[in-house]
Amino acid sequence: MSDPNPTQPSNLLRWSGMTHPGRVRTNNEDTFLCLNFDAHEVRYLGKVGESGLDSGDFVFAVSDGMGGAKSGEFASKIAAEKITQLLPRSFKQSAQHFSIGHSDVLQELISRIHAELIKLGRYYEECRGMGATLSLGWFTPGWLHFAHVGDSRIYYLPKAGPMKQLTHDHSYVGWLRRKGELNERQARTHPRKSVLMQVLGAGRQNIDPHIGSVSCEAGDRFLFCTDGVIDGIWDHRLADMLAKDDAKTIVEYAVAESGRDNASAVVVEML
Repeated sequence: MSDPNPTQPSNLLRWSGMTHPGRVRTNNEDTFLCLNFDAHEVRYLGKVGESGLDSGDFVFAVSDGMGGAKSGEFASKIAAEKITQLLPRSFKQSAQHFSIGHSDVLQELISRIHAELIKLGRYYEECRGMGATLSLGWFTPGWLHFAHVGDSRIYYLPKAGPMKQLTHDHSYVGWLRRKGELNERQARTHPRKSVLMQVLGAGRQNIDPHIGSVSCEAGDRFLFCTDGVIDGIWDHRLADMLAKDDAKTIVEYAVAESGRDNASAVVVEML
């Protein structure tokens, strides 16, 4: 017997993005990205908006730069450039009913961004050692496909709850938490909480990005955020805020509570 109320994939989404330097640092190495694309072009979106997936697929991302005041900005520009090269081609193949492997496309995208950041560090003295985290989501009808490197995060709040952290923190403390050796409070105060095991660029030749997919429906919400947001908001509070607030509210609350680092967030709601 068929389900009388089958789940319908959401065809509409609403987004908001915000970045803030925090209360301590004078420069902002964070950045966020909101893009819409089809088989022909990639379009930059405003900080706040609402649109249907009939206008193409969507990409949202946050990045936290390190090793130079412009590293987050470089990572964002390189990500946009590689997305422009790769994803419209994938959209065209999908529209022509060719089977495409979203995870393979995202793997290639991350590899290209990583290689470009390494190249910049090799040839330009001011970019030496430059690196960045990247947490990126690609929305297609009914699905979020994601790719992630570093300690920024993607959270998923299903319509029925509870909130889940989709991405693994590529940090020493994140590894200890996954092993069950630390709780959230211990992780926040650990002396090695800033030690990253993976990052884009920074002269590291090998990375193993976390890539996955999750189905989504109307009422689901997603948060892309850098560690400056996480530093200011405990997970239980973050879940409450994600259920009702936009990126600006979340970032401003995190800065008021901590503000020791740059803070960036993108909130996406399926309508």
